[in-house]
Amino acid sequence: MRILKGISVVFFLLYFSNLHAQISVDAQLRSRFEYRHGYKTLFPNNTDPAAFIGQRTRLNVDYKTEKLDVLLSFQNISVWGDVPQLNTSDRNGLMIYQAWAKIHLTETFAIKAGRQEIIYDDSRIFGNVDWATQGRSHDALQLKWQNEGFKLDVGLAYNQVNEQLTGNDYNILGSYKTFQYLWLHKDWSNFSTSFLMLNNGLQYIDNANSQNNEVRYSQTIGLHSNYKKDKLGLSSNLFYQGGKDAADLSLSAYLMALSANYKLSDTWSTVLGGELISGNDNGVPNNQKNKAFNPLYGTNHKFNGFMDYFYVGNHYPNAGLTDIYLTNTTKLNTKSSLSITLHNFSAASDIAGSSKKQLGNEVDLVFSHAVQKSISLKLGYSQLFASDGMEILKGNSDSNANNWAWVMLDITPTLFKNTEIGQ
Repeated sequence: MRILKGISVVFFLLYFSNLHAQISVDAQLRSRFEYRHGYKTLFPNNTDPAAFIGQRTRLNVDYKTEKLDVLLSFQNISVWGDVPQLNTSDRNGLMIYQAWAKIHLTETFAIKAGRQEIIYDDSRIFGNVDWATQGRSHDALQLKWQNEGFKLDVGLAYNQVNEQLTGNDYNILGSYKTFQYLWLHKDWSNFSTSFLMLNNGLQYIDNANSQNNEVRYSQTIGLHSNYKKDKLGLSSNLFYQGGKDAADLSLSAYLMALSANYKLSDTWSTVLGGELISGNDNGVPNNQKNKAFNPLYGTNHKFNGFMDYFYVGNHYPNAGLTDIYLTNTTKLNTKSSLSITLHNFSAASDIAGSSKKQLGNEVDLVFSHAVQKSISLKLGYSQLFASDGMEILKGNSDSNANNWAWVMLDITPTLFKNTEIGQ
């Protein structure tokens, strides 16, 4: 309640103190039912499938002037019923998802600082993971320059547990200590390309001897390109990873991807693509070398099947992945569409205990419908047909069916917008 009162006070002061500012307030109420029977891993015997409804409740306050942009985004994430009735507080409480300011120093140069989403290109290395209820944001600083089709971003982050008097060890699991990156993008009439260079630092902590604590750095370098003319579109990713991983192993890994999109008619389009992600033979680094590519902070749910068997909190460092896929999308009417994607998965490296690399196939169906402005409904169903290689990787040979279904209602109303103030 204190945060909500603070938002109200800030909004009141901004509204009356600067009539040349543009202020908008919007919300998101997103509820998603999921039925999980083999989601992320093969379904075992003698267990029951899971079913639940997760919810994201988000409030965004956007403030813009000629020289300054500010975004405050607050959210609560929950599962229906995760607190008892008549409870005095929510389980997860209200958190700050984004809180950043962008200062326009010139027409071409700006500084952006604070908690923010970082999204580049197709979200392969940096994405906001919007599918996840909590999303992904970073405490970071960006220097941003753009001019005549060129864009250049330089970003950096440095994380600490708290305001300490001594020491800089960072012991929060699942996060990085620091990173620095450079992103360069250029647009032409039918072609665009981006170059990304990321220096990523992970904290190593030796519980037996703190003198050995250190930050270990990996480097990710690559290109993302797009070509579009008439009904044909082409997209590619090419990335290499070197340096050290958190276990102090030498990294030498790569990701290659290519897809073609063709618009067959006004209502039907198809995408054929493939992705090769390097891995380790038998799923284990050898001779102090790790050949498994890590997509790091990308929106991994977007790639390699919606059932999240690969690179969504799993499969790293493993035998890598080859993913060949075909997607057909049909517009059923002005408000509805249906997409069907077929994946064929195989390991990029040898699998321990098997001479075959085939992992299986997956089919993903998604129906989307715009109920009205600011209200959308989506339904999805996925089925995985696992091969012997998948059973070895997941350590499960129970041969059960593996499927997943979901229904998501997304409501995103604009609560206030003063577009005419100051005009």
